[in-house]
Amino acid sequence: MLRTVLEKFPAGGPWGSWPAEEFARACRDEGTPAQVVMDLESDAFLVVVAEPAMAEAAVH
Repeated sequence: MLRTVLEKFPAGGPWGSWPAEEFARACRDEGTPAQVVMDLESDAFLVVVAEPAMAEAAVH
């Protein structure tokens, strides 16, 4: 499964602020199946959309 990164948010946001979750919710409200994942290397939250791998897409 491949993922496309829609947006990147720093992990050190203000207390009680969840910008990555809010962005992902707005994407889902528009019909994009976005989810938030943590990128430990860059210490950031990524809003991503899963895409089928090219081999899987060719089968369907």
